[in-house]
Amino acid sequence: MRSGPLTGRIRVPGDKSISHRSLMFGALATGATRISGLLEAGDVLGTAEILKALGASIARQADGSWLVHGRGVGGLTQPQSDLDFGNSGTGTRLMLGVLAGHGFLARLTGDASLSRRPMGRVLKPLKQMGLEVVEGDKLTLPITVRGRSRPIPITYTLDVPSAQVKSAVLLCGLHAPGETTVIEHEATRDHTERMLKHFGADIRVTETKGGRAITVQGDAELKGRDVVVPADPSSAAFLIAAGAMVPGSDVTVEGVLINPTRTGFYIILKEMGADITFLNERVEGGEPIADIRVKGSNLHGVRVPPERAPSMIDEYPVLAVLAATATGRTRMEGLAELRAKESDRLAATAAGLTANGVVARVEGDTLEVEGRTGIPGGGRVETHMDHRIAMAFLVLGLVVQRPVIVDDISIVDTSFPQFGTLMTSLGANLRAAA
Repeated sequence: MRSGPLTGRIRVPGDKSISHRSLMFGALATGATRISGLLEAGDVLGTAEILKALGASIARQADGSWLVHGRGVGGLTQPQSDLDFGNSGTGTRLMLGVLAGHGFLARLTGDASLSRRPMGRVLKPLKQMGLEVVEGDKLTLPITVRGRSRPIPITYTLDVPSAQVKSAVLLCGLHAPGETTVIEHEATRDHTERMLKHFGADIRVTETKGGRAITVQGDAELKGRDVVVPADPSSAAFLIAAGAMVPGSDVTVEGVLINPTRTGFYIILKEMGADITFLNERVEGGEPIADIRVKGSNLHGVRVPPERAPSMIDEYPVLAVLAATATGRTRMEGLAELRAKESDRLAATAAGLTANGVVARVEGDTLEVEGRTGIPGGGRVETHMDHRIAMAFLVLGLVVQRPVIVDDISIVDTSFPQFGTLMTSLGANLRAAA
């Protein structure tokens, strides 16, 4: 519901991408890995349970940290039951890379939303490395796979920018004899490369005529390490957006990851005229972080070019909500990847805006939003089991004339269970529908 100014200092939960990877690398390392700041949300906790089913020892400690005792590269064991990934596309795709380096059968399942999401993009290179899909050409969950204890090292050029595909190939490459290389034309999230180096892998990154080449040496030995998970910039984006939209607001989110592959949203916000500042910039655990302060701002529409998409792919729904409150038109290009997320985020975002009185058009892989004052609101938003759609339109509800109704907010727990509590602590007016 419509809200007064938002004020305060808060910290959002740990980054989801780094949380998934820290658990997986800990499970593939020898010795102990202690993880501080792990995102304790459904997707990540699901990854922990799956790794336990594969033989790793993982437990939450009294101080809130998580302790992982790994099995070494290639040391995981065949699960005794299905591996249920819930709603986690990241967990599924990265784990396929892990499983591809083990010579046993595993059946992967997920909820209705995840079972509609395509896995072909990651299965393509993993099949070249020797992963067998028992069902033949099946490309969606549930799916049964058989890995190889000695997968084939390959050089693979990404068809489209995808940190998940890159990471899956590199994870499998840890088990292969020789070198495995992934070439990307556009830079994607580099958390896997950073973390591999942190855990002691032999990895190098070079610039070539064909693009950025990431090479990992196989027959790897990873050593357990301490990992500090920074605050998730994708989760912080919802609170930062709310602070920029609501007049008179002054919000600071502490300890946010500002890895250059993840800051596209914040760059665009500045281009839209937002009063936003990075404070106390520092490096923790090999990743750059900062406190981000935003004040209520007069925003204007901008063009968001397609090359920005890899650095902000998860933030487009809330950016579209911001654009609805800005002066003029915002044009977001190169959004084909949004159709392969938890929902067709491109269509769901446009539909939610339209239902609340905002002019939004989808043309191919482009979304145009006409900003306006006095947004009517009052519309019902179908989330399609997508946590980011739910949160984006709860943010929109803070500035519209009539309450926005979001059909399912329980899905938010998959990535950001503290969302409602933190928003309320800043002064947001959120309540359950009668």
